[in-house]
Amino acid sequence: MTRTSAAYGAIPPGTDLSLRARELVRIHDAVLSGVRPPQRPRALVARSWSRVMNLGLAADHVNARRPMSHDELVRRRGTSRLSLVIDELRRVLTSVADASLFLMVVCDADGVVLWREGSPRVQLTADRLGFLEGMLWTEQVVGTNAIGTALAEAAPVQLFSAEHYENHQHPWYCTAWPIHDPRDGQLLGVVDVSGPALTLHPAIAALVESAVRLAEASLWRHHQERLESLRRSTEAVVSSTNGPLLVVDDHGWVAHHAGIAARDRIDVPRADHAVAVPGLGLCLPERLADGWLIRPREPGTTVRARLHRGPEPRLEVLRDGDPWRTSLTPRHAELLATLATAGPTGLTAAELSTRLYGDPHHEITIRAEISRLRRTAGALISTHPYRITPGVTLEVRGGSELSSS
Repeated sequence: MTRTSAAYGAIPPGTDLSLRARELVRIHDAVLSGVRPPQRPRALVARSWSRVMNLGLAADHVNARRPMSHDELVRRRGTSRLSLVIDELRRVLTSVADASLFLMVVCDADGVVLWREGSPRVQLTADRLGFLEGMLWTEQVVGTNAIGTALAEAAPVQLFSAEHYENHQHPWYCTAWPIHDPRDGQLLGVVDVSGPALTLHPAIAALVESAVRLAEASLWRHHQERLESLRRSTEAVVSSTNGPLLVVDDHGWVAHHAGIAARDRIDVPRADHAVAVPGLGLCLPERLADGWLIRPREPGTTVRARLHRGPEPRLEVLRDGDPWRTSLTPRHAELLATLATAGPTGLTAAELSTRLYGDPHHEITIRAEISRLRRTAGALISTHPYRITPGVTLEVRGGSELSSS
């Protein structure tokens, strides 16, 4: 085992599996009966059992499973980025599945089983547990299990025998490892290997970890290939555009740069949502076929925005045709209006606190609110100090107009 896989393995090498399974049954029955167990369960297992007992799930029968429709399963498979690497996971994990008597199971981030392959004999046993494609396999539905507990703990999990909550799962071991999108760290799902408890091999944990690492590396290669494809598809646009620019994908990853130092990523672009880029200043992203062109505003132009105050405040960024609109909370509308009256010198957090709360002691609240507002208003707001960004004209309906240049 690698150091990482050893840290979450349920069984140390050399363990008598039959003896350990009997010990775990006694621990499981004692804890669920409310009496002192002969040994404490692992901390991870104890946390999971506590969560499941608080949900009121029964241990002495198979709790209700409800499969989703075939159409929904197909939709989830088609929209999951795991579909890009499922063949690689198969090659790593199922090539020895028949000989080793285990299943490979791949779930999405919700805990829905998207793919299940491996030993036909073990699949028959899994069928009786409802361990099927299209089933939700979380702690809330099936109790303590490696997939659901890995999702709950946001960590790799291996469970052996009676560490599972449901008695019917005691003849099993399960080894689950979360898999993430290497672009942004987002959880994509869980890769699991499950099989008869007494066939658990110490190398299983390392095998699952290796499969996930290889799949994440492959996802990164897919990402790089998509960026290269975006770069090639925009060559004509780039060659006819003067001045510094970036070409980025929908997640802000840079496919091409010109006249500006190379960088990996910028804020996620949105139509008519101003974005500040070091080296380019304030930009309004321009939509391309498969990405975005990011370049400075033409000299002398301004970004025009309008704040509507009232019962349902909203912000508009004006353009030819229909403006881009977004709703605001009353507090965020008040913040924008206050910044509009402050002029180009702006306000510190303490000064904003005084204007909004009557004293300077709410700086932390102000910083948090400004951070949330900037997720909506983007680079229309600058910091250090807080102000309307130079080059932006903000009109406050029913109030004043600020032109910052």
